[in-house]
Amino acid sequence: MPDDAALSAAEELALARLALAEGDLQHAAGHVAGALAQAPTLPEAHETLARLAAISGGGVDLFPLDQHTYVGAAVARAHLLAAAGRPGDGLDLLAAATGYAPQTDWAGVPWVIAPELTERVTPEHVARILMQVCAAVPDPVPRAGRPALAAYLTLARNAVTAHPEHALLLGASSALARRLGEVALAIGWAARGVRAEPTKLGEVWLGYAYRSAGRTREALAALGRAIEHDPDDLAVYADIAGTLADTGRLDEALDWIDRALGRDPTFDCAVHTAHRLRYLRDGDVAHLVALADFIRDHPDDTHEHGDLAECCRGRPWLGQLTPAGGPVAEALRRVAAEGDRAATVRLPTPPAPSALRTITGAGLRVEVDGDGSPEAHEPRRADAQRLWRYDDGIPVPAVPTPSVAAADRLRQLAHPAWPHPPAAYDAAVGLATLELTDLVGLLVHPPEPPATAVGRVLAAQDPTLWVRCVQVWACLGLLHHRTDEPWDGSTRRRVLLDLVWGVEDWITEAALFALVTAAWVDPAVRPDVAGVVAGRIADAAAAARTRPVPIATSLAHLALAAPALDAETRELATTLIAKAAPVPRPRNPLTRLWRRLTAPLRRP
Repeated sequence: MPDDAALSAAEELALARLALAEGDLQHAAGHVAGALAQAPTLPEAHETLARLAAISGGGVDLFPLDQHTYVGAAVARAHLLAAAGRPGDGLDLLAAATGYAPQTDWAGVPWVIAPELTERVTPEHVARILMQVCAAVPDPVPRAGRPALAAYLTLARNAVTAHPEHALLLGASSALARRLGEVALAIGWAARGVRAEPTKLGEVWLGYAYRSAGRTREALAALGRAIEHDPDDLAVYADIAGTLADTGRLDEALDWIDRALGRDPTFDCAVHTAHRLRYLRDGDVAHLVALADFIRDHPDDTHEHGDLAECCRGRPWLGQLTPAGGPVAEALRRVAAEGDRAATVRLPTPPAPSALRTITGAGLRVEVDGDGSPEAHEPRRADAQRLWRYDDGIPVPAVPTPSVAAADRLRQLAHPAWPHPPAAYDAAVGLATLELTDLVGLLVHPPEPPATAVGRVLAAQDPTLWVRCVQVWACLGLLHHRTDEPWDGSTRRRVLLDLVWGVEDWITEAALFALVTAAWVDPAVRPDVAGVVAGRIADAAAAARTRPVPIATSLAHLALAAPALDAETRELATTLIAKAAPVPRPRNPLTRLWRRLTAPLRRP
């Protein structure tokens, strides 16, 4: 427990004792609740709670439950209920607290882990508590989070010892043990439960335990027996398909999913798994777009699914910002890896405006060997808005600086990764109230990165990343500008098209990503966006035949992320990617953190 939390709990307890001395039981109760919220296993907190209970005749009524009960008050009530002979009700409240904050050890107190508790609470009640905890935590629980749940595993051990043939208790205990990394224990308990009483649920628990141990054959056998118990449980079909897919048996997995969909083509687990497996089979983004459509049209699914996020995770533009290409980005990565911030960077041709301003902003000197192609510094279409003007060949922003409030708002939202394009669109709603001039200004006047772990990664590993983050989220913000306007004649479409057809720049990529995202969330705009993407890729490919186009590979990845794209353009995009050199990853102490930042969601 951090020192500041311990001090805070100590202060709460000091105030509680003062209130007790004055006979002010309500204020004493509030301070005890505050201490338990900070340090739920602190002995002094429990001693003070016991004093309060002795003075007030049990003290339960001092911690009433309502719609907005403070977690510390719920935990205090749990302990008092247990002391009053109602440990089952106390366990219910502790499990609720665990659901609220699973990383906190709410149950690590003597009465919960005492063997005699199982004589006062039925095995059915313990099983329900364990299942409630399982529903609140990831599978598996990260190592750092396991100590906070250890008391529940001790409760499970004690209950199984007291009721060694209770099938439901054994299965629920197995589920918890598996999540906490005790796979051998989970297999043993689940197997005992199935022997005691063969049921569908028992076989599912056993199958999951075998699967966690890597024993695929036994896992599939157990899940197959579960279907024999209940042929209509399509969730088990999806589990079998997922297990087969995890071992590379994709055709068999799809066969099981097709069997499930044949019974119910709208069953959410089967639909999610089907689209994920079909995408794994052929890489066609149409499967993911169809899944996004299903999610949008079925907001009341039986539970949260992670298939779409899993498929998009780590993939260019589907789940994260694509690293910049070209000599400027390569030079910046090299300098960041070597730590030489006073270096001179030699470039064959003048870079794009955002790239040049990023490299000079990093304190590096730039020497250019050639003039490059004049067309690289002109908008791809003459009527596109000009964000830059050139003074003696140096790009200078041609639009006003954004407001401080706009810069702060974007700094809070910008991130290099997102679960999937619709999630990025939803997150950008926080920029909906910004003025159009602010959003456009942010593209060429990026604020400094935040003083957070994300900001340090973006600034230290690759200085291009933060600028590109800002541009991506500013363009996503443009999607939320005046959404009351019909798409075809809307300001948001017009501005984004201007940016797509402006000077070849990182802004081009950001604007095209915003349009692709619009197509993900609104099927009506897909033909329009697909036409824009096809035209922009064709233009980049044509230009690349006569000169370098650093953004070409990224545009190709964007094309492959776009819904409803024609086959010819997809083939062109695939060819551009195949010809490109891979973007190197710098050796950097923050690389591991960067990987964590670009994988923000776990699969439920």
